[in-house]
Amino acid sequence: MGRVREYIKVNGKKFWTLFDTGARNTYIVPRVAAQLVTSELHAPFRSALGGGVKESKQSAILEAIVEGHRVSTLAMVIDRIGKDEDGKPIDILFGALAMQNWSIRPIPDEERLDLSHYPEEFLEF
Repeated sequence: MGRVREYIKVNGKKFWTLFDTGARNTYIVPRVAAQLVTSELHAPFRSALGGGVKESKQSAILEAIVEGHRVSTLAMVIDRIGKDEDGKPIDILFGALAMQNWSIRPIPDEERLDLSHYPEEFLEF
C-alpha cells in the first residue's frame, strides 16, 4: 500500500492530504467542502475507513492543485477522516481511483508523488 502526505490547494487554500492507494474513493472534511459546490445524496453512503464506519450524505467535485497540476474528482464529504502518523488531522484522503485517473503515483519510500505521467490533454475515442 502506498501512502504519501502533503498539502494541496483548493481555491487557493492549503489542505493536508493523504494520498492512499489503499482507499478506493476520495474523501473530504466539511471545511474543504465549504470551498466547493456540494450535492446532497439521495441516500447516505457508508464506508469502512480508519477502523470505523463513516457515513456520507453529501458529495462534491474536488478541484485542486497537486504540485502545480490541476485535478478534478468526485469526493465524499465525511465529518472526520482521522489523523496521520504524526497526529496531524487529515483534510483530504485522495484515493486510488483519482490517482489512477490523473496518473499520480505515490512513492512512499521517498515521501513524494510521481506526476511524470500526468495527462496534459485527454485523447478520447
